[in-house]
Amino acid sequence: MMASSEKDPRHHTQKMKQRLQETVTHLREDIRKVDEPQLTAMFETSAEVLSGLVKAFDDYEKKNEAAWRKSA
Repeated sequence: MMASSEKDPRHHTQKMKQRLQETVTHLREDIRKVDEPQLTAMFETSAEVLSGLVKAFDDYEKKNEAAWRKSA
């Protein structure tokens, strides 16, 4: 049986946002540790993409975007 919090979409979106943000932080920390420009660029691009996903989850939670609002 699922706990009531597990049925709440925000429970899941918040957990995903946290995991994604942890990965963004890790990528940006590692940028300072590598000297290869291609890898630095890939890490930075990855961090930006994941940050966009964090924002998308946030928009979903707040229903900021028309796509996340229920249609009538």
